[in-house]
Amino acid sequence: MASDNSRLQSFASKPRVFIISDISNEPDDAESLVRYLLYSNQFETEGLVACTSTWLKTKVCPEDMHTIVDAYADVVDNLNKHVHPSCPYPSAARLKSLIKPGPPVYGFKAVGDNFPLSEGGELLLARMTAPSDDPLWILCWGGTNVLAQVLFQLRRTRSEEDFAAIRSKLRVYAISDQDDTGAWIRNAFPDIFYIVSIHAWNQYGMATWTGISGDNYYGFDQGGPDFSKLTKEWIKKHIQVGPLGSTYPDYLYIPEGDTPTFLYLIQNGLGLPERPDYGSWGGRYGLSDISSEGLRSKHYGDVCDSVVGQDGRTYRSNQATIWRWRNAYQNDFAVRMQWTLSPSLSSANHHPIVCLNGVAGTKPVHISVEAGSTVRLDASGSYDPDGNDLTFKWWHYREPSATQSNACIEVIEVVIEKKDEAGKVVDVVLPGPEKCCLEPQSRKLAEKGQQMHIILEVTDSGSPSLTSYRRVVIQTTNKDLKGGNVGGEETNGEYVVA
Repeated sequence: MASDNSRLQSFASKPRVFIISDISNEPDDAESLVRYLLYSNQFETEGLVACTSTWLKTKVCPEDMHTIVDAYADVVDNLNKHVHPSCPYPSAARLKSLIKPGPPVYGFKAVGDNFPLSEGGELLLARMTAPSDDPLWILCWGGTNVLAQVLFQLRRTRSEEDFAAIRSKLRVYAISDQDDTGAWIRNAFPDIFYIVSIHAWNQYGMATWTGISGDNYYGFDQGGPDFSKLTKEWIKKHIQVGPLGSTYPDYLYIPEGDTPTFLYLIQNGLGLPERPDYGSWGGRYGLSDISSEGLRSKHYGDVCDSVVGQDGRTYRSNQATIWRWRNAYQNDFAVRMQWTLSPSLSSANHHPIVCLNGVAGTKPVHISVEAGSTVRLDASGSYDPDGNDLTFKWWHYREPSATQSNACIEVIEVVIEKKDEAGKVVDVVLPGPEKCCLEPQSRKLAEKGQQMHIILEVTDSGSPSLTSYRRVVIQTTNKDLKGGNVGGEETNGEYVVA
């Protein structure tokens, strides 16, 4: 096991995060807050605001946030022994200072000239207008009237130029609409980056975020997801342990429906927050709106992944964009809860460090190369800080490529060849330009073709095992408009299918 935490994963920067939660409407917000705290060394937490929702219309419960953070205070010293010294967990006192109440009224009753900003709204206003160039991620676990009342005030009190600059830094991930302000925000401000599943009111089983744990309750993709690490027995054994784990309540409907909002942001080498279409533990989303000027707005909605389930069948659904990662994210949760129990590095597992083509880190690697070329990828510098054995899995994540033009585009498969027994080094053999550098509708050869997303999963042999990732985005090019004649004819750079 590791003896030096300087060999653990570090992060060059941390996303700014502001959480708005209808905690205590049911147990799942408390569950998500417990897990969030285990990842809070990866974030700059800037607000923890208790809000209302359609399920909790006339009160807010910030005191329940305090209870969980009080338990966190008992374990934060242990947690800090299991992470890189440059990325410590925030103090409990710091987090408690960020807990504020939102307005104890439903939806639009909190928005207007005659309704003052709540304490939570005042804090959000301060964070939205802070002198920072970094985006502010507003994670909405309940209603969105705290955000709505701040936007309403800013629209009245700021010039459009200033207000537009503030909006440009906002990133919203909402767990569906849970009051009547979400649709207003999107309609009034199409330029706000906003991730949300759109469906009929209260039809939450249709939403992407339910892929975190909702397959048994909502009945989707039956036979595909593995529910074994979501049973109450598994949770009792692996999660409801120690001071912090003891505040994790039994679930009522589905556990942790709000968790995808921050799993989307964690720095494990898989996702890229500015690209919802790339996919991550928090799901995958695509641009969904067109503005009146014919330009895309910044609203993102549900898309589908095709995933082979535990029963060997292929499932295609929006929920699959999350449940496909379930074994890894539940193991990750269990290991982090073990960190709370002991300061000893040898007492628990830690994440593999991925080094790709000589560079360690978590950011995607972008490569531009001519179609038909072979790209060598070398992860032999990767290591496990605990000295565990590592397994290497490379695969082509095809669905993100399909979102780059239209849903009907044919995503050409690449060939991945192992160059050593362990699979640390591979060659990615790209198809020729007549396959991957065609415009999808005209079928003309293009100078720039498909992007190929290659995912590397590095998994250790610890217990539970942990997986780190690295994404390679290969942009295929065809600068000279070359193309073969395979079953059709080629004329002046245009490939025509016979």
